[in-house]
Parts: sequence; structure tokens; C-alpha cells
Amino acid sequence: MTTTERATAPAPDDEVLRALDDLLEVLRDHEHVELIVARAEQLRARRAEGAAYSETVDEESRPLIVEVLSEHIQSLLRTSARFRRAEAAALHAEGLTMDRIAELFGVTRQRVSTLLKEARAGS
Repeated sequence: MTTTERATAPAPDDEVLRALDDLLEVLRDHEHVELIVARAEQLRARRAEGAAYSETVDEESRPLIVEVLSEHIQSLLRTSARFRRAEAAALHAEGLTMDRIAELFGVTRQRVSTLLKEARAGS
């Protein structure tokens, strides 16, 4: 096995890949997305008919569009943050400086430092 192959072969305990799998699961959650789209279309149609927002909310079945959106956004935020921490830690472990990671991620060096601390703490 060459050095390049060893560097790119994922370890069985690869936190980045586990975090990426969780992120992909949230992104592929078509059930939530389809429900959000359906509810948004219903809301738009009811407003076009002249219905007040208070009417549309009273008519809407649970969970409300805002509840589904909030749940989906929270899942996306949680899994993307975990992926970001894991990737920053992996890049740092491979020798990239915090300045370089900050440049790649489009954040400050201080933010990268925080990500690395959170990754070490298992946050």
C-alpha cells in the first residue's frame, strides 16, 4: 500500500464519515421536505383565496409547517456542526494549520480553534 493509499483509506472508526452519514440521512429525509413543500403550497393556495393567516393556521393539521421546519433545521444544524467539527479535527490531525482550515471553511482561526476544542471534548 502506498503512502497516498494509506492516507486516503478510511479508518474503521472514522468520525468524519460517521458524521457525514448522519448529515446525509437528514438531507435525504424526503418525508420532511415533502411535508414542508405540501404545507407551503397549501398555505399559498389559501392566501390566494383570501384566507387570513389565522385561518390557515387553525385549519392546518399537526405538526404545523413551522414545527416541521424547526425540527428539520435543528437536525440539519446538529448534524452539520458535528460534521464540521469532525472534518476540522481530521484536517488538523493530517497536519493542516488552523489558519489553513479557517481559510478552507471560510471562518476565523478562532472559530477553528473552538471547533477543535469541541471535537476533543466530544461535543
